[in-house]
Amino acid sequence: MNAPARIARGFLFLLVLLLAACGGGKKEDVLPAGSKVLALGDSLTAPHGVKPGEDWPTLLGQKTGWVVINGGISGDTSSGALARLPGLLDEHQPQLVLVSLGGNDMLRKMSQAQTVANLGRMLDLAKASGARAVLLATPKPSIAGAVFNNLSPADFYAKVAKDKKVPLIEDALPEVLSDTALKSDQLHPNAAGHALLGEKIHEALKKIGFAG
Repeated sequence: MNAPARIARGFLFLLVLLLAACGGGKKEDVLPAGSKVLALGDSLTAPHGVKPGEDWPTLLGQKTGWVVINGGISGDTSSGALARLPGLLDEHQPQLVLVSLGGNDMLRKMSQAQTVANLGRMLDLAKASGARAVLLATPKPSIAGAVFNNLSPADFYAKVAKDKKVPLIEDALPEVLSDTALKSDQLHPNAAGHALLGEKIHEALKKIGFAG
């Protein structure tokens, strides 16, 4: 092999490595308007403290044209949501499930291992039903984070997403809940917070490929 050919082959090899390092993998297929999407969560998903229609699942539906079912229940834990999920899947038959739970588990100091197991089982059930799934991270309770408006996602979400091979939206909730102007109390987003959550989640889903 002559020198120019060796150089060309070396350049091609480096290009392949660079694309792999930059996440050059295939995106998910776009969900068309009218697709059913289940937002499974707790009070951060439910219209807690805001008017009907101001919650982020409704706003996400308006941005995408999807039929977004708000499956959030205030105070729910990962165990409670896991028990509800089979019925919701049977009733709505969604094409995509957004799982946003674990905050109440952490506040109540429940077993992290059980929370991780419950989240994994929810993602498995969603995929077994034929739906695709996305995990949303909730910020870990932190006095310092609350005082300095710098909340961060709990570490276990990244592990669950990796183990179950699902996309993770890691920063949307922590970033919104770090801004006191976007909260109705210490724990919940206000209408402006839900609006920004809808935008952030929409942008994340566009990067993943689900939203056009």
